[in-house]
Amino acid sequence: MATLKEFEDALREQGMNMALAILQRLRDRDRATRTVRPARRLTGQKMTPELARSILELHGSTGMTQQEIAFKVGVNQGRVNEVIKHGKWLTDDPQAPEAIARDKAKARLRAEPKPRPKRAKPEMRVRPTRAKKPERQGELSLGDL
Repeated sequence: MATLKEFEDALREQGMNMALAILQRLRDRDRATRTVRPARRLTGQKMTPELARSILELHGSTGMTQQEIAFKVGVNQGRVNEVIKHGKWLTDDPQAPEAIARDKAKARLRAEPKPRPKRAKPEMRVRPTRAKKPERQGELSLGDL
């Protein structure tokens, strides 16, 4: 499959200036109508019971996809799926599995990185040599006698 650059070079080689002009006009039109889209998630929202309820409300009252809901409320699509399918984050229970996982992750972030023990370089070990197979001695055939 040829790239656009290769296609353009082929048009130049063939002297197809009209086709090149059309291609340039299409590029200019696309640049003029191109818009800058906002990032998918500007800031990551902390999941709260209120946010989880608003996700459920959006899911039930609109025909929005999980990705659209995620973009609207500022979380990723996986979180929206967990709220809709598994009912996570609907309570503020500190013993809920998702709350425990969140707290463990925060503790890991706060903890200073543990220095890794330096490994000693492996010593060059000498491999034992295999015993050589005895060379086969010449065989005699009946024609040699």
